[in-house]
Amino acid sequence: MPGAADDHVRNGAPPAQLSRATVFPTFVSPTECDLAHCSRVLDRLTSAHHVSKEMILRATIARRLVAALLFAGVAAPAVVQAQTPAAPPRIVVPPIAFTERTLPNGLRVIAIRDTTTPSVSVQVWYDVGSKHDPDGRSGFAHLFEHILSRKTRNMPYNMINRLTENVGGVRNASTWFDRTNYYETVPAQYLETMLWTHAERMARPVIDAEVFNTERNVVKEEFRQRVLAPAYGRLRLVLDENSHDNVPARRPGIGSLEQLDAATLDDALAFHEAYYGPDTATLIVAGNFDPARLDPLVDRYFGIVPRRKSALPLAIRTTERPRTAPRLVTVYAPNVPLPMIASSWRIPGSAHLDIAPLLVLDAILANGDSSRLKRALVFDRPIASNATTSYNDVEDNGFLAPMVTLASGATVEQAETALAAEISRLRDTPVRAAELGEAKNEMMAEALASRETASGRAFALGEALVRTGDPRADDKRLAAISRVTAADVRRVARKYLKPEARVDIRYLDESKRPAGEPDNWRNPAPMPHWVTVPPATRTPLTLAPEGEREQPPAPSTPVPVTNPVIAESQLANGMRLVSARTGGVPIATLTLVFKGGGVTDPQGRAGVAEMAALVATKGTATRSGEQIAAELEALGATIDTDAAPDGTVLSVTAPVGALDAAGEILADVARNASFPADEVEQERRRTIDRLQVAMKNPGPLANMVLQRAIYGAAPYGGVATPRSLGAIDRDALVAQRDLWWRPDNAALIVTGGIMPAEAQRIGDRLFASWRPIGAAPGGQSDAAGSAGKPRVIVVDMPGAGQAAVVAGLRIPARRDPAYPDLMIANAVLGAGSNGRLFQEVRVKRALSYGAYSTLSPRAGTGMMSAAAQTKNESAPEVAGIFADELKRIAGEPLDAEAVAQRIAFVQGGVSRQSETSAGFANALAGLVLQGVAPGEAAKLRERIGAVTPDAAAAAARRAIGGAGATIVIVGDARLFVDKLREQYPQLEVIPLAALDLDQPQLRAR
Repeated sequence: MPGAADDHVRNGAPPAQLSRATVFPTFVSPTECDLAHCSRVLDRLTSAHHVSKEMILRATIARRLVAALLFAGVAAPAVVQAQTPAAPPRIVVPPIAFTERTLPNGLRVIAIRDTTTPSVSVQVWYDVGSKHDPDGRSGFAHLFEHILSRKTRNMPYNMINRLTENVGGVRNASTWFDRTNYYETVPAQYLETMLWTHAERMARPVIDAEVFNTERNVVKEEFRQRVLAPAYGRLRLVLDENSHDNVPARRPGIGSLEQLDAATLDDALAFHEAYYGPDTATLIVAGNFDPARLDPLVDRYFGIVPRRKSALPLAIRTTERPRTAPRLVTVYAPNVPLPMIASSWRIPGSAHLDIAPLLVLDAILANGDSSRLKRALVFDRPIASNATTSYNDVEDNGFLAPMVTLASGATVEQAETALAAEISRLRDTPVRAAELGEAKNEMMAEALASRETASGRAFALGEALVRTGDPRADDKRLAAISRVTAADVRRVARKYLKPEARVDIRYLDESKRPAGEPDNWRNPAPMPHWVTVPPATRTPLTLAPEGEREQPPAPSTPVPVTNPVIAESQLANGMRLVSARTGGVPIATLTLVFKGGGVTDPQGRAGVAEMAALVATKGTATRSGEQIAAELEALGATIDTDAAPDGTVLSVTAPVGALDAAGEILADVARNASFPADEVEQERRRTIDRLQVAMKNPGPLANMVLQRAIYGAAPYGGVATPRSLGAIDRDALVAQRDLWWRPDNAALIVTGGIMPAEAQRIGDRLFASWRPIGAAPGGQSDAAGSAGKPRVIVVDMPGAGQAAVVAGLRIPARRDPAYPDLMIANAVLGAGSNGRLFQEVRVKRALSYGAYSTLSPRAGTGMMSAAAQTKNESAPEVAGIFADELKRIAGEPLDAEAVAQRIAFVQGGVSRQSETSAGFANALAGLVLQGVAPGEAAKLRERIGAVTPDAAAAAARRAIGGAGATIVIVGDARLFVDKLREQYPQLEVIPLAALDLDQPQLRAR
């Protein structure tokens, strides 16, 4: 969630893989739920993993040649001629420069200096993870991660969050099989403060009943949100349970509700004493610091921390017996719209020499649109709506599991046969040289992007270190990947992906369960017994009396924050050019912005603009969709196409050395997208499948309902549905391109490790010959329509594992002069973990994993929304809190100290966004679409700093006033509707089967 400071369970994928393999789908805050937003959410949900930069469908080259002939007589913009691609440049990932030392107490200290950033990231990585969960206590390491983040001898409950956010920083923590990490990124002058907080947590934590009970309840809500609420959330449990027999990774890191309930406070005290100390930790400091000052500070705060007194061994030596026969597991779960299948094979530990070729094999299978699973199961044949892999690489043993979400009309048997054929092809036939090169370049580009910031470099080093014990392991991994051959890939496919060594999984809707059939997805192998942690011997610490507490160190001299320099000019054809250098890492983003997005969709055809963006990469006059994907992936480039409410954004991110070539493809797509009829139909079918998934997931569905309820029949209220998508044909997409995708309605944004002069050269080369035809279109006069009365809507989803609660109302347009004031009011209300919503819902009541408010800015009237997920029975209480806090923010004066702290928090986010090419490109594109001068991005930090308490309160009053919010709850209504009706007698209950998002009233007429 935006602004979140939550602890979480992370997947075991190496840094280059994290974008494609998040363990659990996360709840999405209720920003505008247009087709693009829902599409990306759904790709995540249909795979139970996150698929970043999701591109579009692809057909065969033969189909593309037919399409080119069909379109030969169609007038089109000037063509950027496709050339026979030269060999892509080799992507060089600079090694991570660091220093290292070890204190006498065993603490490893790694320093990564970067004087180009005004920030510093302070991270502590413990060699303690969910594999150390005590017997009968799965999920305990993750629970303890929550506990250790909360209170110490000198820090009251949640003070660590305040020390971080209130100075402009962010913090988080995560647990994985082999490790737990705690990390903050703050302005550099707060380095000493953060070191002190980590020493406090290491040596002087307070583990008491208040912390234990609160955090256990929060973790249980996290379990419901990640596992029980999403349609495919239970797949994570099934994969872990059945991919292993004898290793601790068989137990899910998030645990189970039953074993969380069985845990005790004594367990927590014992766990800390057994596993947490300087001798199990690595401190990583990355960013702007003085090495001569860092070392004495580390010695002062950490040198006195003793080693563990009751130490337990960290290594867990177990072995797996080879599988000699395949096994089939069938899972039934509620609200599963499309069947899913998976096959899981074991792979060796992270330090094994076969990991590099296995990573390449995994990329060939599922990384990008030209990957084998996407091409064979999604694009060439309508078998799957999505196909990806779960690559779990851990210190001892992991697994590789291809996963396929079926397309409507396909059978489980068809999908299983097709998946087995692709795995057999890997074993039997060497991969092509071009395919091998594409996979390697994609991985190198991902690594380059992950190292764009100092904190990113710290994560890359830390993740590899905890898996292997070697801080240079990530650099060595990349070097090993570069040496992988086709023979290596085939060898590991034959060695590990044997037919007899797999576990097959079928994941079906509960309605498909035969009468009387019990759950049978548990591994038949007996669960091993794991270590029992001896009782703690030390006296538990308590919070010191206020007058006796040691105070956090004061900040040092501030490091000046340099605002990005934004250059604005024109290309030779008059097209607008905006460029900004965001850093020295050789990666850059080219972004084309066209005004006219979802608001231009014709009545009854919501989704035209987004479908045009999605299908644009499926072919041009000179390139097939398959060629587009393959060429980009060979360059290590990614393409992203999206239609927001106010416009369409097409972008590529690539290593600087490949930017010209990637830009040629972007220009070709923008100027010459041909929208082949077969691709339009395929994308429609897949998008409808994704929408089916959204409508069985409380969070995304609540967002869609809220958007329609807030804006009604106005253009901003449009939500793509199966009915509206069915009314869209190729002609509508061509008309969208011809009317809106033109140079006099466009801006080119160039960000990253590139100078403005080079941006000008690239822009002119790609677009100078592009000339508009006819007059430019006019803008949308009233996209928001008139405001209706607030509503309270319940969408009844029987069997939902959790309820999503959202509340929304209208706010002024982004160009409103008081918008920065509203940003601060919203930060007080619900941004980050110090917002009022988070404090009231999570910290005080433990009703949710997180509760936040979000501003969705638009060129016209925007939306403010609050969101949380909670157990069904608590939905009325959360809705009441939202209503009370919205009323409070609009009706009471704001405290000067609180406003100053929220200003620092928002300013920190603004500064961090400008450190990455893609992040700053998104910010600039948003301003262009919302009618704000791009140069305002460079002034935003100062403008936010000038906000006064009175101005923020006035902005909240004006935006919220007495209008009241529309509240939407999606969940199992029988568990809460009677209680909710006592609060809101006028509430509307809409059964899921009767919900009609095409209608403003949300019911069929």
